[in-house]
Amino acid sequence: MVFELWKHPPVGTPVFREEGQVVVASHRLAKEVLLDAGRFSPANALDAVTPLPPAVLRELTRHRFRLPATLANNATDSHAHIRGLYAEVFAPARVEALRPWLTGLARRAVLRATGRLRAGEAVDLDAAISSEIPLAALARLLELDVDATAEVKRFSRAALELFWGRPGPDRQLELARIVGPYHAVLRSWAAKSTGATRRVLEAHGEDAATAALFFLLVAGQETTSQFLTLLAHKLIEEPDLLEAEPAAVVEEGLRLLPPLVSWRRVAAADTDLGGLEIAEGESVLVWLAAAGADEGVAECPHRMVPGQRGSRRHLAFGAGAHRCLGGQLSRMEAEVVVAELAPLLRRCEVVKAPVSEENLSFRMPSPLVVAMRGHPGSVTRAG
Repeated sequence: MVFELWKHPPVGTPVFREEGQVVVASHRLAKEVLLDAGRFSPANALDAVTPLPPAVLRELTRHRFRLPATLANNATDSHAHIRGLYAEVFAPARVEALRPWLTGLARRAVLRATGRLRAGEAVDLDAAISSEIPLAALARLLELDVDATAEVKRFSRAALELFWGRPGPDRQLELARIVGPYHAVLRSWAAKSTGATRRVLEAHGEDAATAALFFLLVAGQETTSQFLTLLAHKLIEEPDLLEAEPAAVVEEGLRLLPPLVSWRRVAAADTDLGGLEIAEGESVLVWLAAAGADEGVAECPHRMVPGQRGSRRHLAFGAGAHRCLGGQLSRMEAEVVVAELAPLLRRCEVVKAPVSEENLSFRMPSPLVVAMRGHPGSVTRAG
């Protein structure tokens, strides 16, 4: 169950044990866990859910792969300083200044997809829209020269499967042979970085700077990419939602289709949560999607109703000291894409719906292939 939470409705129990995890499903208790770093440490956030065998560890070590406490997994005193440096990168004014450029980028991508659809092609919106825009925006903010989207996506999705999935030993080794070499690329980027990453390197060392880039490039753009694909699919299937303002649509999407289905903490001491005794060292899984649909969060908690009271009370970006730094950027990207893509989505039909593989936290949807509604053929090359 915990590796496919998106298939399961909330169970009605606020906190329970399942597959070695203490699962927190209520909004109130989820927020309590996220806000109380003293009882629930983030130190396990980037630990591999499926233990890595010696052969895999050797392969990663060969490329100097390390994930020291930096951002999401940092329960040490260095967190405030590192987070503060990257908070400047994602400052509201800097993010908002990207809007005209981002709008142009999205408009051009939509126009290219529209042309292909009109020509009778089936188009994968995940590749044509969702994968390109968040990575380009993140690279621009971080001052990274990223021009090989396919290569970055191959690395980031391999990392998501290796650390949050449950691949077998052979598959783990295959994934490590992707993740390890690209981590070495990130290390070279950190060494010649500017801005916040340079300051992290100077204050905390090369391993910390590389680990920060790892987390930002993996989670920082994959979460938004996957959200855009899932939201586009929802909007094609329920086109009436497109009548609402993009910002309202996005907020409801974040509440019910959050970029992270769940996120981990570890009990820092023996404690009690909602009447359940939790032992020190137990993994605590915050079921963010269930928290957003909890009774009392919104007027219609289980239905997507753009603009309804309570839409913004979700925990899609977490809470507390580790709340997602890129929340405003993700919102803006999604609003821009929905606004630019809406006229096209009204004319599209789904040829192949996205399918999500087993993963503890990330949906990782497969391609969303669409065609122009009623167009004859529309079964040629997709991508």
